Amino acid sequence: LSGESITPVEEEEGAQRFRYADGVTSEDGTVVYCIREDHAKPNPKDVVNEVVSIDVKDGSMTVLATGNDFYAHPRVSPDGTKVAYVTWNHPNMPWDATELRVTTIDDAASNKSADHELIAGEDGDTSIIQPSWHPDSGELYYISDQSGYYNVYRAGFAPSILSMEYDFGGSAPGWALGQQGYSFLPDGRLAAQYSKDGRSILLVSDVSQNDSPAVGIEEFDGKDGLPMMFGGLSPGADGDLYFLGGSPSTPSSIYKWNLETKGPATILACSSTLSFSEELISVPKQVEFPTTLGTAFGYYYAPKNGGYTCTTDEAPPLLVKAHGGPTACTGTSFNAGIQYWTSRGFAVLDVDYGGSTGYGRDYRRRLRKSWGIVDIDDVCNGAKYLVKEGLADEERLCIDGGSAGGYTTLGALAFKDVFKAGTSLYGVADLTALAGDTHKFESRYLDGLVGPYPEEEKLYKERSPIESVDTLSCPILLLQGVEDEVVPPNQAEMMHEALLKKGIPTCLKMYEGEQHGFRQAENIEDALDSELAFYGKVFGIETIPGVIELEIDNM
Repeated sequence: LSGESITPVEEEEGAQRFRYADGVTSEDGTVVYCIREDHAKPNPKDVVNEVVSIDVKDGSMTVLATGNDFYAHPRVSPDGTKVAYVTWNHPNMPWDATELRVTTIDDAASNKSADHELIAGEDGDTSIIQPSWHPDSGELYYISDQSGYYNVYRAGFAPSILSMEYDFGGSAPGWALGQQGYSFLPDGRLAAQYSKDGRSILLVSDVSQNDSPAVGIEEFDGKDGLPMMFGGLSPGADGDLYFLGGSPSTPSSIYKWNLETKGPATILACSSTLSFSEELISVPKQVEFPTTLGTAFGYYYAPKNGGYTCTTDEAPPLLVKAHGGPTACTGTSFNAGIQYWTSRGFAVLDVDYGGSTGYGRDYRRRLRKSWGIVDIDDVCNGAKYLVKEGLADEERLCIDGGSAGGYTTLGALAFKDVFKAGTSLYGVADLTALAGDTHKFESRYLDGLVGPYPEEEKLYKERSPIESVDTLSCPILLLQGVEDEVVPPNQAEMMHEALLKKGIPTCLKMYEGEQHGFRQAENIEDALDSELAFYGKVFGIETIPGVIELEIDNM
């Protein structure tokens, strides 16, 4: 990269062998430090991940860290002599167990991770994420869940510098490279974000005393002008903070907010030009409900549409949503896919079932060896709780989910009798197929969620909805992308064929050009309209404004 010209790094042995991400530059801008994936052998088990440096003048690359299955967060020290990075091996995922290591930038230094200084994660059962060097003191900071929550730590200081029973690090840490849940302000203070009761909190503290916890802690939230949800903090000059955020009525946006003057945050760019009247927006309420392992969480959206008047005392139909991941979480920023339903008379329960992030390590680990049990119990118990509270109609309970949420959906329909209909969007029907047919990052994910395969093949089959079609008894809509490589289309096709043979009302819609998660606007719209039409027929709702025609097999 030079002035206005951009020159791609020359690759060895053919094009597109290497992929790069999570890069940072040296202070003088002459070197890029990043993660490199080597796809010389495309089989997922043969893909090689490493930390490399790239000379921007000639494109030459040097491997700084190698030998482990995965790497993330390479960060160069302010003096340019060291690189910190996070690394882990199969079968762990980054929220299970990682290591934080540091290597020196020296031609004579070994590039083997085993030879590098181990800073944290020596017990093999702690998740370390998001290292960052303090620009003034040169101290190394990171986030660890060793206390039971993702808290911020300083290397060499044993307890957390911000000990709290809340998770820092963002909504679903570990799923993407480049995540950073805290930052340092120009005056050296630490700015970090955590969530409490469905709302984001900004925490600012003095970390200048290297031998003590943070002091001078201040907290800011919606009453100070911040949006309901935000993260990805990036400090600017004169007290300005930039971040991503949103609210139930505001789509994901880039904001600017001033720490000194406060006041409403300014939207600099928004992901959508659409705007809606407050009369159409259902604001969620966080709910806690009893379940098998104690308490689970979710967000309840009541039906709302100012253009219509409810003429019945009956409880509304309820759509329960199961998020993907499964080690992820839902959020409260504007979601057209939720407001679509509430504006049409449906209540929605968006469930953070056991295994979700944002509620501490123990809650996140509820899914260990229990995927297909804990999550299914929680979505079912959430629906039953709302029925008991008079907020949902027991005879019109439906459920949907995408990817891992689609598996929870299919499992709830196959193994329980709570729901009367459901929709799986690119959902997992056959766990055995997923265990052997996915990309490197998730190729051993199921070891922790279910068990090692093929050693636990019997368990995989027991928890696969495709193996339990004999217990299915309610209508199911299947929506699938043709080019999906994460959950192959044949899983939806197999489920559809099984439902046809059993005579259960079903419909399969395959979307050309779509991968794992729909991206094309017309397909997203059609998927929502198809699901509404499906439930309309199943529940015998005679009048639905603007409903599309949908052909349902066996009905």
